[in-house]
Amino acid sequence: MSKLNEIYKCNVCEKVVEIVVEGKGQLVCCDENMELLDETREGVAPERHIPVIEKDGDNIIVKIGELPHPMVEEHHICFIELFVGEKVYRKYVDTGDEPKAVFEVCADIDNLRAREYCNVHGLWKS
Repeated sequence: MSKLNEIYKCNVCEKVVEIVVEGKGQLVCCDENMELLDETREGVAPERHIPVIEKDGDNIIVKIGELPHPMVEEHHICFIELFVGEKVYRKYVDTGDEPKAVFEVCADIDNLRAREYCNVHGLWKS
């Protein structure tokens, strides 16, 4: 059974999907079961992958890593998500851009969490 906000990846075509409505059954792409990605804080270069949440007035800024993450076609951050209670905000990041997102959300920073998807190293959480 797939659960709300889970992220799945096809290991053949590299398509990534997020569950927006829970359901039964297995997600299949390219005639293979899709892989459920686990949110992590450990692995290759956590200092370049773990989202860092900052507050700036009515904006929440999510920067990726303490050190700069590559933003080239073969290795980049694809999207950044901010969870505020039950709401999810998402920003897509283009290659060549700085790996960060600004969300115009008024919220207590202690009740937030973020995650990002790196096309090489997977799903990372704050």
